[in-house]
Amino acid sequence: MSIGFIGCGNMASAIIKGITEKNIVDSEEIFVYDINKVALDSISGKYDLNKCKNAKEVVKKSKFVFLAVKPNTISSVLSDLNDALKKSDAIIVSIAAGKTIEFIRNCLSENRKIIRVMPNINAKVGEAMCAYCSNSLVTDEENAQIESVLSGIGKVTQLDESMFPLFGVIAGCAPAFSYMFIDALARAGVQNGMTKKQALEIAAQTVFGSAKMILESNENPWELVDRVCSPGGTTIEGVISLQKDGFESSVHNAVKKSLDKDKKL
Repeated sequence: MSIGFIGCGNMASAIIKGITEKNIVDSEEIFVYDINKVALDSISGKYDLNKCKNAKEVVKKSKFVFLAVKPNTISSVLSDLNDALKKSDAIIVSIAAGKTIEFIRNCLSENRKIIRVMPNINAKVGEAMCAYCSNSLVTDEENAQIESVLSGIGKVTQLDESMFPLFGVIAGCAPAFSYMFIDALARAGVQNGMTKKQALEIAAQTVFGSAKMILESNENPWELVDRVCSPGGTTIEGVISLQKDGFESSVHNAVKKSLDKDKKL
């Protein structure tokens, strides 16, 4: 399975790191190009990839072509690749935020297989939450192949494209919310006499383990809350305080505000 990357920025680098280190795709089957020669030389040298002279060469040699370029340049990139795509069976995989399958199709003169992917920043540590959707031309086998590729950077789910804006908030914005919560826990630790470094490590690992518990226990989060809360104990005091201070409503408001902003963009 040959894979090409047009653009070798942070997200492309994270995907390449994941699929090579987990042996999902052999490095000899990965083709890369970036207009930034320093970035191109760096990524191709680090993972022993095939360095291409231009984007058209990537299209020619790859089954899946990841468009890892900025959203405001994707239309011009597709325009430049239009003729090369006519001569190729390559499947377009776009990770450009906010650019729909219809938008990508309208940038081309012919209909073709298109997959839209939305990863999140945690791809850098192999713990991303990714969503993807595809048009009707993409086969079940090809969808399975892209799922396999994306599994190199975390978990993957197939979503209807209409759900992408909401996914973008829950998976794309929420890492920032989570970082804020972890930092708040750590600062509370500092306030009560612990060093920031130690408190941050404890808070981060606790949140990481709590997320793993939800994913692997098949229990409802509130069932887990009840298990931690002993009658008359310290945890229930903290839970009641969070509820009283509007913890849950604050999260709901943050999601709504982010989603409203997305609709205006």
